[in-house]
Amino acid sequence: MVFMCNQTFLPVSRQDMEERGIQQLDFVYIIGDAYVDHPSFGHAVISRLLEAHGYTVGVIAQPDWKDKNSITVLGEPRLAFLVTAGNMDSMVNHYTVSKKRRKTDAYTPGGVMGRRPDYAVVVYGNLIRQVYKHTPIIIGGIEASLRRMAHYDYWSDKLKRSVLLDSQADLLSYGMGEHSIIEIADALQSGIAVKDITFIDGTVYKTKSLDGVYEAEILPSFEEEQRDKQIYARSFYRQYQNTDPFTAKRLVEPYGEHLFVVQNPPAKPLTQMEMDDVYGLPYMRTYHPCYEKEGGVLALEEVRFSLISNRGCFGGCNFCALTFHQGRIVQARSHESLIEEAEKMTKFADFKGYIHDVGGPTANFRQPACKKQLKAGVCFNRQCLFPSPCRNLVADHRDYIALLRKLRRLPGVKKVFIRSGIRFDYLLADSDSTFLRELCEHHISGQLKVAPEHVSDTVLDKMGKPKHQVYCTFTERFRRMNQKLGRKQFLVPYLMSSHPGSSMKEAVELALFCKKLGYMPEQVQDFYPTPSTISTCMYYTGVDPRTMKPVYVPDNPHEKALQRALIQYRKPENYALVKEALYRAGRTDLIGFDADCLIRPRQIRGEHKTQRVRKEKAMQGNAVKKNTNSEWRKK
Repeated sequence: MVFMCNQTFLPVSRQDMEERGIQQLDFVYIIGDAYVDHPSFGHAVISRLLEAHGYTVGVIAQPDWKDKNSITVLGEPRLAFLVTAGNMDSMVNHYTVSKKRRKTDAYTPGGVMGRRPDYAVVVYGNLIRQVYKHTPIIIGGIEASLRRMAHYDYWSDKLKRSVLLDSQADLLSYGMGEHSIIEIADALQSGIAVKDITFIDGTVYKTKSLDGVYEAEILPSFEEEQRDKQIYARSFYRQYQNTDPFTAKRLVEPYGEHLFVVQNPPAKPLTQMEMDDVYGLPYMRTYHPCYEKEGGVLALEEVRFSLISNRGCFGGCNFCALTFHQGRIVQARSHESLIEEAEKMTKFADFKGYIHDVGGPTANFRQPACKKQLKAGVCFNRQCLFPSPCRNLVADHRDYIALLRKLRRLPGVKKVFIRSGIRFDYLLADSDSTFLRELCEHHISGQLKVAPEHVSDTVLDKMGKPKHQVYCTFTERFRRMNQKLGRKQFLVPYLMSSHPGSSMKEAVELALFCKKLGYMPEQVQDFYPTPSTISTCMYYTGVDPRTMKPVYVPDNPHEKALQRALIQYRKPENYALVKEALYRAGRTDLIGFDADCLIRPRQIRGEHKTQRVRKEKAMQGNAVKKNTNSEWRKK
């Protein structure tokens, strides 16, 4: 690649354009986040890459969606508008799992909430169309990527059309987008009309005729999916099986009789050289100076002194959207690229000697799961680690160990942390214990966060996670290693409540595990049904799309509160909820004074014992009745 970049921020005003001698920009990038020129922010990567290929790009960050003039400040672009909601889906950014409005937005200057709209890609696309009727609009980023076909939307509790249609955009770039955005730009530059750009991998387009669509698989229509959840579940799983760039088919989703959304196969993964080139672009590595007076952008602090060493994940957790976005093939940067970036960090005035993370979606994945993946792709209907590691899995940490050692030796570096999470089942699959030793000796400070998520094998199966015994084996090896090193370090498990498959029985099992550990998490993550995950499909349809068998779904807000309260059974404010949950589960034996009990009996002042017993029997009867009704509804 021949790079032509300036070590300065991209234009954000007409004055910036004039200073650079630009009369009309090639692309105007509308983003839902604040403008941060750092490779952890998708808009920075895409805009810098376009600039490197000779295109001019201007940025309009967080325009006022109530004022159509807010997207005209840089004028009409010569080639296209680019639109992204930001580093997060705008609805996840705005709302908790209980659908309550969040108080702060880490991607907005000063943490102010409300600077972007709900469903930002749709709103921005329609805002542009009010002013520029024919200018091409290309949408991308995580929100567009995961909503590229029909998808269940948790916040409206309904199936929604492809975001390509609702946003009035012309083309959707899904996945990480580096390959597709340059091909799109080159096609537009060559004079090809945007409606004729139907041939680029990693894109989705709309058409009124399938005459020019070859070798495609026709999915059920949107109308059929709306009518029958099981049809949607089968359609979703076909999409899930077609996320590999080497084996995926072209997919067509009909909308009525004369409109079709066509998804081309994913773009090929970046080579190591391409990864190095992308992360070696001249990013300013900070937020635009115009945000200084508002207190800066909090999200930058989490990544400012971290290194992205890889992307993609073959872990295959069902509640994670990585398969749909980054794919299952791991791509990694070279040691030289990462060391060069680390050396730049050490020269920052506010660098204190600590590299906060060296990782990616999964820190200890530094190569594809097996040797065939870069030629033949990932397996069509098999996972690399679930339900147990594949016999072809290459579990080898030597490259990662060598990288970490080099980073530790850099002048000015005191400590290199690993915070983006490790897969303990992958670690156990490696017969060499060197990585575990060096992890405990050099890369954690008292605590290591890991994600067993649950303890019930029934729930873990629905999560796509290894059996609980695997986590127990890891905890024992971790304990022995720290004992050998003379360290007192602990595991902090991430736990999830209310995932599909978790009834009150499994929730109690999880609470007993926490009691056995003597651990009560300060925060508990309720399962969050975000677009385009297998778990979200289960939540919406009530079936596991892999097997089409029914799955218990705790979708009632009160039941979800009960399951969450069980994990935090020690909190006094949770007492009534925990008590009700134990009655519902038929586990009143856990109310008492024995060591195994979760809560103690509590007598209301002035209440006669007979009255209390009568109330408790009534509560137990109501719990049985509710459970019976729930089973009847499922049938």
